[in-house]
Amino acid sequence: METFSLLLKENNMLREKVEEVLEKIRGGLKAEGGDIELVDIKDNIVYVQLKGACGTCAMSTLTMKNWVEANLKKEIPEIIAVRPV
Repeated sequence: METFSLLLKENNMLREKVEEVLEKIRGGLKAEGGDIELVDIKDNIVYVQLKGACGTCAMSTLTMKNWVEANLKKEIPEIIAVRPV
C-alpha cells in the first residue's frame, strides 16, 4: 500500500509540473485562438488535446513537436514524449 501511495504522490507531482508548463504555453496558443488540455500522463508520456483554432490548424503538428513537446522536455526532463489525442 505504501508503494502505491508513493507512486500516486509522484504522479500528482508530475501532473502539477506539466500543468505549470502548459500554463506558460497556453498564453501563446490563446493569442492565436487556441488552447491546450492535459488529458493524461502514462509512462512519462504526456497526452494532450489542442483546442480551438489550434485543433484544426495545419501547423498543429509543428506546434506540438517544436513548442509543446520541446518546452515540456526542457523543463521536465523525465518527460519522454508528448502525444496528441
